[in-house]
Formats: sequence, structure tokens, C-alpha cells
Amino acid sequence: MTLVSVLNTLVLIGILVSALCAVVFEKPLSAVISLGVTGAFVSLEFILLQAPDVAIAEAAVGAVLTTIMFVVAIRYTTPKEDEEK
Repeated sequence: MTLVSVLNTLVLIGILVSALCAVVFEKPLSAVISLGVTGAFVSLEFILLQAPDVAIAEAAVGAVLTTIMFVVAIRYTTPKEDEEK
């Protein structure tokens, strides 16, 4: 096996594990962070597949922008601890 195929396999395993974690986690913030990690792994996979333009778009949108939007949405929709008491 070549180094590229080993890296490709490791990245695919990372994608699967982080995507499964995003589904399994009960806390929304943990799931969103795991989803961001999934986007980062997908971006790395595009780099390995020699598609840097798609990798940059995936990193910007899939890993960063979407994660920030979800974190802001969770922050504004989750009640504060002081309000619950």
C-alpha cells in the first residue's frame, strides 16, 4: 500500500467516526463541533483527491461557516442557567 492510500483510509475512517459522533452525542454543541470536524476531514479528503478548489470551499463553508451558524443558533435558542432557576 502506498502512503496516499493509507492517508486516504485514515481520513475516511475519521469522516465516519466524526459523523457517527455527531449523531450519537446528546448535547447539541458537541454534535455541532463533531459536524465541524467531519467537514474538516472531508476537506482533507478533497485535498488528497487533488481538488484544492473544492477543498477550500468545503473548509470555508462546511467546517467553519456552518459550525459558527449552528453555535450562534444554539446560543440564542438555549435557555440560560439563570433563567431556568
